[in-house]
Amino acid sequence: MKVDLSNKNFLVTGGSRGIGKAITLKLLESGARVSYTYNSNKAEAENLYNTLSEKYKSKVFYFQADIKDPKRSETLINEVENTMGELDGLINNAGIISDSSFHLMTYENWDKVIDTNLNGSFYLSKAALKGLLRKDNGKIINMSSVSGLRGSVGQANYSATKAALIALTRTMALEFAKFNIQINAVAPGFIHTEMVESMDPEVKKQIKKMVPMKRMGTAEEVADLVSFLASPASNYITGQTFVIDGGLTA
Repeated sequence: MKVDLSNKNFLVTGGSRGIGKAITLKLLESGARVSYTYNSNKAEAENLYNTLSEKYKSKVFYFQADIKDPKRSETLINEVENTMGELDGLINNAGIISDSSFHLMTYENWDKVIDTNLNGSFYLSKAALKGLLRKDNGKIINMSSVSGLRGSVGQANYSATKAALIALTRTMALEFAKFNIQINAVAPGFIHTEMVESMDPEVKKQIKKMVPMKRMGTAEEVADLVSFLASPASNYITGQTFVIDGGLTA
């Protein structure tokens, strides 16, 4: 299914690498204007921009943002809209992991994952909704995970945030449906990204054995799903969590 996002304007957090980068590319390929954020790796974000701007010109830009800061979320949305125009949608993709068994997990590691993955999505959604409500139209897509559906050993903090994002998605969808704003979540399973690339080959082999389709997903497959949810083709879909995991949670 070909998605047409011409004249649409999206913000993708954490959009310079991994799944976020694939989403950025897919939205651009579909005709959208796209802003993406990075937190600390400016060189990576800048290199991507230099590559993309050759083809997409003024339809792409990037911003530094620590989404744990609610004030920065407000200023970020203003900067995006001043640079690229009114937003049509937000993809809350930025997230971190800081794994540890539960009894060894520090308060610091718990807090920083909650602050980034959950609070950051709340802050940005709240800021973006001001403009979406003025337009009486829009999309918000929250990137959850199968870890939020089934739990994951050593990831109490991460799993808690991803489960909370699903509940947040459902609640927001109910509140904003009457304003023609659709809010959905995407829950990827094992996806082949730069982080997975650095894993021990034996670990990757074991992961593939766990998945009924006997392979990991690709970031591009996740991006295809996100682009559909960002498009008018999904206008009657809201409050849903779309699992893309090769049958892992079937």
